[in-house]
Amino acid sequence: MTSLAAVSPIARAYLAWIAVCLVWGTTYLAIRIALESIPPFLMASFRWLAAGALLLGALALRGRRMPPWRSWPSLAWLGVLLLGFGNGAVVWAEQTVPSGLTAVLVAAVPFWMVGTERLRPDREPLSGHRLLGLLVGFGGIPLLVWPELRVDDTGGFLRGVAATQVACLGWAIGSSYARRRRDESVLVAAAFEMLFAGVALLIVGTAVGEWDRLAVSPRAITALAYLVGVGSMLGFSAYAYALAHLPVATVSLYAYVNPIIAVLLGTAVLGEPLTARIAVAGAVVLAGVGLVRRAERR
Repeated sequence: MTSLAAVSPIARAYLAWIAVCLVWGTTYLAIRIALESIPPFLMASFRWLAAGALLLGALALRGRRMPPWRSWPSLAWLGVLLLGFGNGAVVWAEQTVPSGLTAVLVAAVPFWMVGTERLRPDREPLSGHRLLGLLVGFGGIPLLVWPELRVDDTGGFLRGVAATQVACLGWAIGSSYARRRRDESVLVAAAFEMLFAGVALLIVGTAVGEWDRLAVSPRAITALAYLVGVGSMLGFSAYAYALAHLPVATVSLYAYVNPIIAVLLGTAVLGEPLTARIAVAGAVVLAGVGLVRRAERR
């Protein structure tokens, strides 16, 4: 049997990308459960502080070299962009935006990522096939969740929608910057970014008075533990590795696959029906992924 170490970096990057698609598709449910008793910014802070500390401790035990002090400001900036804005704003939005619509709105991140790349002098080429793949893939997302969309509170809803796009923009800028850094190992950088993001989110949560609303329940703690171990340590580390070895347009396609995973999880866990509409939407999304992959091969 071939060991993982013998697999090429590009093949490992695609395996990491698949892990991101699978793992992050399950985190919407975990976030929703954790928010039942833990306020959004504190919940996100606890998640990233715990994940960063555990990952950094494991890397230190393995003798990994820590980044020098001069690298800390850029790692802090990345943590705030990718996880402070990119995740914190999504968590905050899930208080008022239906989960199906949240998936649609966050699925706009590939367009933000490609658009951000186009503003850079060293931008990646955007072929017609790749752009077509992005458009086709996004077309499957509304088809997937449209019947589940509900809008009740207009004010909170609009603020939540705006928050998801702030998250997309922060994630796009951070991803564009992250893939061009080569100062330290991917996992060490990810651990420091988690810690810096956790500190930033803790400051925000404290400033808006979330400690007064903090409660603890076994259900929320279980969901938070899942977010720490699987969603953060595994998911974000896999994302950082994929981003370092694959084109931005390809990596960004995880946002199209996540809603499919979320629907399948609802079918398996909550007994929701797997309809023909869901199957067609999934096929459309995967067709978009295939078009982007075809553009890369060409």
